[in-house]
Amino acid sequence: MAELPVNLESRKHEMFPVLAEPDVARMKRFGDVHRYPRGTRVVEAGKPGPGMFVVLEGSIAITQRDGLGHVNPVTTVAKGQFLGEVASLSHGVALIDADTQEDTEALLIRPDSLRTLIIAEADLGERIVRALILRRVALIQAGKSGPALIGAPQGARMMPLRNFLSRNGVPHQVLDPHDDEAAAALVHQYGAAADDVLVVCPDGRVKVNPSEAAIGLGVGLVDAAEHDELFDVAIVGAGPAGLSTAVYAASEGLRVVVLDCRAFGGQAGASARIENYLGFPTGISGQALAGRAFVQAQKFGAEIMIPAQAARLDCSAFARSHELAIALSDGRKLRAKSVVVASGARYRRPAVERLAEFENRGVWYWASAIEAKLCAQTEVVLVGGGNSAGQGAVFLSSHASKVHMLVRGPSLAATMSRYLIDRIAATPNIELRTHTELTRLHGEPETGLVGVSWRDRRRERDDDRDARHVFLFVGADPETTWLGDCGILLDAHGFVLTGAGAAAPSGVNAPAPLESSIPGVFAVGDVRAGSVKRVGGAIGEGAAAVAQIHQFLAQHA
Repeated sequence: MAELPVNLESRKHEMFPVLAEPDVARMKRFGDVHRYPRGTRVVEAGKPGPGMFVVLEGSIAITQRDGLGHVNPVTTVAKGQFLGEVASLSHGVALIDADTQEDTEALLIRPDSLRTLIIAEADLGERIVRALILRRVALIQAGKSGPALIGAPQGARMMPLRNFLSRNGVPHQVLDPHDDEAAAALVHQYGAAADDVLVVCPDGRVKVNPSEAAIGLGVGLVDAAEHDELFDVAIVGAGPAGLSTAVYAASEGLRVVVLDCRAFGGQAGASARIENYLGFPTGISGQALAGRAFVQAQKFGAEIMIPAQAARLDCSAFARSHELAIALSDGRKLRAKSVVVASGARYRRPAVERLAEFENRGVWYWASAIEAKLCAQTEVVLVGGGNSAGQGAVFLSSHASKVHMLVRGPSLAATMSRYLIDRIAATPNIELRTHTELTRLHGEPETGLVGVSWRDRRRERDDDRDARHVFLFVGADPETTWLGDCGILLDAHGFVLTGAGAAAPSGVNAPAPLESSIPGVFAVGDVRAGSVKRVGGAIGEGAAAVAQIHQFLAQHA
């Protein structure tokens, strides 16, 4: 949510501010006063939270509890303080327990009213949102709430789940059954194999080797409810372009839903540090930037569904009802007056034998703090020459003893920003190998990657190297398979054509600059043909698309 790690000790006054009586008085018109006897549980971990509580009299104790029953105290909120965190903005599942320590009177502000308060009372809203974000960061750093993941900490089944939860800002903990008796007892009870992962949700439910969709449902990231309402805008993809569209559209009063198959932030969310985005002179991690946009979209009322997979775009009803539909992979359907294709691109897999055998067993398509810890003081191989590859190499260089950077071309000049090229040149443990490509992987799937081979095509020389971790940043292919048979025009590489490039030969009813060949379907970000493939460009396109959506909706009102 905010950039990690954060020095929370020095920011406790921001995490748990004491509101002045005039502030509390202003908040009362947004909520209802309730009285609770001593010992009342007003918030329960694993269940949807009712909103934000402002304590008027009495006190409420906050504790963290995981699925194994471990309870850890967090703090106590008293008169003039409020109880809540990021989930309070959207009826999200609570990550803590909260119990009254004495007879208590509190103002309950429900999520819809909380969002109204934050917007209507700007100064109060700033303090509230800052506190909500810092509290989520504190829960993440503490690692004592949310789901408990039981299994080999670096196992092939464990790593994707850890990354999924981390990317979505979900607090969790990893328990090794070799070190924790309660975890070992559960492994024995469920007959789990050595490479299995047990996920124990805060409400006590246990899942064995769950998919990301199943764990998302289990921890309350997404619901299973039918959505029969008609949205003004349905956005597919929660990367910078999709989140930008959501923020601008929702802030202007449009009813917005955003879905993403995995995590907010897209590929940019996996960037260790973005240094050329306007307004952040010292840089910001992709996850921090995306996390702020994610909270901002919720603040304005956008509904976000993650993980939710768009399976097909259905344009069949548009001619008679001016409605579009998105069929989800779980069988549900979303209806909208307009659709924004912000689905970005999927990681490209180079043609190297046995690649699939070592995915999550030494082959990675991102470089987060989780993977970086695995590489401490070891040699790693990174393949790619774009900005994402450069950011990954610089980030990994602070953990690994050496980073071998393999680039097929003669240099980085044509594919990477100058500041990153200079940074790489100045980093002594990054060795750039041009005219070089990865050729072989060595090891066994059970034990993981143990070595690699690469070929220097200029010198016609093959090298073998002991390396247990390979990071692949070799570009991406547009994620457009879900567009189905709507007839949306794509370029030769599969990117969505917009504006003049998507116009009919007659030139009649030409699409808006970010509109596809199908009226009401817009494309922004990496998935769009001709986009600059930069975070700043994606965010700008999202903002520009909203103005064009307003025009479209006005024409079809």
